[in-house]
Amino acid sequence: TECFFVEPKMVLLWHRCEEFCVYFCLFRVSLAPCAPKVLNNSQRTLKADASCTPKVNLMFMKTHKTASSTLMNVLLRFGEKHQLRFALPDGRNDFFYPSSFFRTQVKSYQPGLCYNIVCNHMRFNAAEVEKLLPADAFFFTILRDPAQLSESSFHYYKAYVPQTWRIPGGNQLEEFLNDPSRYFNPQGINAFYLKNLQFFDFGFENNLEADDVRVQESIEFIEKRFQLVLISDHFEESLILLKDTLCWQMDDLLFFKLNARNVTSVSPMSPELRTRAREWNGADWRLYRHFNATFWALVENYGRSRMEEQVRELRRRNAEMEAICIDGGGAVEAADITDGHMKPWQPIGKASILGYNLRSDIERQYEELCRKMLTPEIQYLTDLGVNLWVTRLWGWFKDSVVQFGLS
Repeated sequence: TECFFVEPKMVLLWHRCEEFCVYFCLFRVSLAPCAPKVLNNSQRTLKADASCTPKVNLMFMKTHKTASSTLMNVLLRFGEKHQLRFALPDGRNDFFYPSSFFRTQVKSYQPGLCYNIVCNHMRFNAAEVEKLLPADAFFFTILRDPAQLSESSFHYYKAYVPQTWRIPGGNQLEEFLNDPSRYFNPQGINAFYLKNLQFFDFGFENNLEADDVRVQESIEFIEKRFQLVLISDHFEESLILLKDTLCWQMDDLLFFKLNARNVTSVSPMSPELRTRAREWNGADWRLYRHFNATFWALVENYGRSRMEEQVRELRRRNAEMEAICIDGGGAVEAADITDGHMKPWQPIGKASILGYNLRSDIERQYEELCRKMLTPEIQYLTDLGVNLWVTRLWGWFKDSVVQFGLS
């Protein structure tokens, strides 16, 4: 019998030991080995290089505030195009984050089912993820400079973190980073959003100091488990490395920036404030520096001039699609988006996430691609058949009750 955590609707016996807790399942789980996905002739539109075969079994560890929604859109389009099987969440747009991931959280999960792509937010749990995918699955993720990430996370999530509500002043982030110990309670609700969020996403303890031996051990674990770690601060170069590693085509990596904030809601950070943010998020900073170094080693191995040429080509193709797809040529405030299906999710507080209007005169051959490239995550998951009732209930409460109370 294999025992693991399941959702509350399943029957559990709870046994408390002296210093740890164990779940016991009351049923037997038989695991069938996953077979690698092979594209048949009708699906084989991928043009493989003579020296490589396109990879289609993928685990993208979607970290928070790292341009991961833009990259997720790329993966959703690729998976749909090639009729791949997604492991999708059930009831909401993440796998019960911030709880640790368990495979029973997957929509319509049955023991032994095999999937090709996992790409929604989760708190990473390697043993459970690995049971969903073929043995040849490619694991990759994306990181961001924790100084920039902390600014983004603080403003996006602060309404969900009660301990930030009492921070005084016009620049709450600066006040917090000037003296974090004055305001930070590691046991507080959603406190992980304020310290080492990337470390937390990977399933590790986020309150470790940077010199703790467990930080280095965690970095070594990530290096062994993930074949590629991208850097969002160099997003286009990251996509080129991903294209080369997965043996994909340039058209597979075209993108529009999704889930981006209006620049008016971004707080400028002085060099001193960035330094304090990195010191406060010391584990994340150590994680980032390690994989930033490995990233640029990969770029050097790829070839700087070759990389510059490929980035130029990617920008050229993205600019072409922008002219074809986007009315007005750029992102707009949510209130200015005419199609309700294209409006992005907004955080509590000032609505600051931008979206797009589709052109009305798109050529038929580009209509579907344009719409998919511009569709926000929530709507895309709904189009894939996910019943996001929890997310939509929270959205109604947020917009109808919370926002009303703040107005």
